[in-house]
Amino acid sequence: MSGTIIREIQPGDNQEVARVIRKVLEDLGVPKVGTAYADKALDDMYGNYDVPRSDYFVAEENGSIIGCAGIAQLENYEGNVCELQKMYFLEEARGRGLGLKMINVCVDRAIEYGYEQCYLETMPYMKDAQKLYLKSGFQYINGPMGNTGHYSCPVWMLKSL
Repeated sequence: MSGTIIREIQPGDNQEVARVIRKVLEDLGVPKVGTAYADKALDDMYGNYDVPRSDYFVAEENGSIIGCAGIAQLENYEGNVCELQKMYFLEEARGRGLGLKMINVCVDRAIEYGYEQCYLETMPYMKDAQKLYLKSGFQYINGPMGNTGHYSCPVWMLKSL
């Protein structure tokens, strides 16, 4: 992990970030509809996160992007809540502590922006991710907050900041 850096996304990262996210989702057998796979934002992540109180980060190793995640205001929700969004790591990046490091970077930025809570949605079979979220202080909640359009993600979690 010593050769891995986490940095803010740059415009030239868009194509590689989209490839990483789609590859991870395909490897995990995630539905292509009702998940991040179908999001129009995937092909211009830099542009979509170039708005106030929003940031997207990449984990880069040896010049290649191996993971990514971001935060943004929770869509269609009245309240000071951000969402941990589109956190994905290629298989070779998993199990090395990068996920926890990435969550901490995102949560620290959310705190800087003054958010009070951080929300996320995931899939029921993504057990390793859920363990990581729990370790990071997220707790399960009984239903969705806001309306992200990810109706195929029926596991909801929330963390107070």
